Amino acid sequence: MSTANTQPTGQQPPAGRYGRAADAAGDRGSDRTLKAVGAVLGVLLVAVVAWFGFHHVGGSEISGQLITFRTAEDSVRVELEVFKDDGVTGYCTVRSQAESGAEVGRADFRFDEDSTRVLKTVTLRTTSRGTTAELLGCHTG
Repeated sequence: MSTANTQPTGQQPPAGRYGRAADAAGDRGSDRTLKAVGAVLGVLLVAVVAWFGFHHVGGSEISGQLITFRTAEDSVRVELEVFKDDGVTGYCTVRSQAESGAEVGRADFRFDEDSTRVLKTVTLRTTSRGTTAELLGCHTG
C-alpha cells in the first residue's frame, strides 16, 4: 500500500519546524565580524607564542645538558656539558632522587670558565642512595 503526497506543490513546511530562513544580509555581516575577530585573536596568539619562544631560546646565555651519572651510597657523580656566551658566568642546578621519589640531594655548580663549551664532572652529595640525577636548569649570575 502506498501513501499519496497530499501537499500541493510549492507549499512551505510548517514555520519553525526546520529553523529560520537565512537572512542573507544579516548573516554575511555577522560572519564577516566573526572572521575578523577570529583572525585578530589568531594573530595575537601566534605573536605571544613567538615572543615567549624567542625569549626562552634566544635570551638564554647559558644552557646545559646532563651527559651521564653514576650513583654511590652518599653521592652522585654527574658529567655536565654547559654552553654559554663568552665571558658569561653562571651556575647549573642538579638534583638526585631516591627510588621512592624523595629528593636526596640538590646543589648548584658554578661555571666561571672563559670557554663557550665546558665539560665538567661534579659530585653531588646525597643524604641516602640516589637513583637518578637531573639537571634542573642553568642560569647566569
